[in-house]
Amino acid sequence: MAFGFFFDNARCTGCKTCEMACKDYRDLGPEATFRRVIDYEGGTWNAPSGTETAVPENVFAYHLSLACNHCGDPACTHVCPTGAMHKDDQGLVWPDERKCIGCGYCTMACPYHAPFIDQRLKKSSKCDGCRARLAEGLAPVCVEACPVRALDYGDPAELVVRHPGAVRSILPLPAEDATWPNLFILPSPAAALAAEAGGHIANREEI
Repeated sequence: MAFGFFFDNARCTGCKTCEMACKDYRDLGPEATFRRVIDYEGGTWNAPSGTETAVPENVFAYHLSLACNHCGDPACTHVCPTGAMHKDDQGLVWPDERKCIGCGYCTMACPYHAPFIDQRLKKSSKCDGCRARLAEGLAPVCVEACPVRALDYGDPAELVVRHPGAVRSILPLPAEDATWPNLFILPSPAAALAAEAGGHIANREEI
């Protein structure tokens, strides 16, 4: 089996309800975040000169809600020396705390920065797709919490059918062939502008 997330880049308002719901459900402290909302922006504008009143611009901004992508080729599992970080038979990637030695290789290998080393427990921890909720027939808490329904989840093949036009990467994410993430994004017009002009993460210190 496989598991993935869908994200509607045009719907997301950057409210961070998904992030807060995850932190509350997992009882995470201020130092840990399993789902993060990235604010990405860019573009330029020119001040009007002479008698001109229009302001030429190509400014854009958008938000990207990101957790573990339960990748098809997860880099974190390849570097784990004990086999603690693994993909289970549901397609969920998560660390077995009984095997984890807290070496941090998974955090260094993941291009999405999904694994987190708990400094108190000295163990790796991360989004596990809310596997306990899935076992009860419930949606991941981030999906359920989103007020604008910008998130969805399920089998990747079904997500592609339900959300035509989705892609696996927009800026500032790495190219999809880095790990073949099971993340499907419906790009906004702003994401198309970013692909042409580039941009920057506006809340880097926050995430």
